[in-house]
Amino acid sequence: MPLKLMYITNNPQIAKIADDCGTNIIFIDLETIGKAERQPGDTVKSHHSLDDIRIVKSVLKKAKLLVRVNPIWENSRLEINAAIENGADILMLPYFKTAAEVKTFINIVAKRVKVMLLCETKEAVENIDEILTINGIDRIHIGLNDLHMCYNMRFMFELLTDGTVEGLCKKFRKKNIPYGFGGIARLNEGLIPAEIIIAEHYRLGSDAAILSRSFCNWEKIENLEKIENIFKIGLKEIRDYELSLQQIDTEKLKLIHLDLINKIDEIVNCGEKV
Repeated sequence: MPLKLMYITNNPQIAKIADDCGTNIIFIDLETIGKAERQPGDTVKSHHSLDDIRIVKSVLKKAKLLVRVNPIWENSRLEINAAIENGADILMLPYFKTAAEVKTFINIVAKRVKVMLLCETKEAVENIDEILTINGIDRIHIGLNDLHMCYNMRFMFELLTDGTVEGLCKKFRKKNIPYGFGGIARLNEGLIPAEIIIAEHYRLGSDAAILSRSFCNWEKIENLEKIENIFKIGLKEIRDYELSLQQIDTEKLKLIHLDLINKIDEIVNCGEKV
């Protein structure tokens, strides 16, 4: 099954290009609470608004609109209601730690739109069995960036080598909850080549990934035609590669996994900050 590919942008022109080229989910990011404190330094942070939901929604033809709201806080009900009223198709709950937070979120959403959980804290991992007993979870995404920082790891893809992601995927699969993890760059790009990461998605039964800023950082490209070409060519390359993965057996996927582990170990052991 082809990966559901997500792209984060609040720019309607870019959202339309991504949609037209086959991106499955456009991602508006309202999360601000606690983000600067836990992601210091050069981590790129979005500054999207409720108005962006309505504007971006108006240009989409096929892609669903995902909105990441804040973790549960005193104004969650107002924020969630506004996101739904402005046109969100899916709401994402980030940085949760307990089953109680998940229940609160699902109860506020009240089946009006789909619910996606972003599993990105060690507490969420520790409490995942209880969390998975809750009805109303439509999809789960594993957030490698925040989660690896929770475990004081040097490199977010270490979570693919220590069994954390694989263990979570097995639990999600047992509950028949669709899941994905992390992000991908263009093929042959990134510290870990995207094709190796995509193969890991197939090995683990994941069906979703975020197109990272290294796939297309539209804020640094002024020419819309160039952005469109990046999406057209980049998505075709990913889809063609996925077709090739459907032809290989589990043993080949295991060999690619071993290559992934070796590459991650080399990066972690190089002594430089990742």
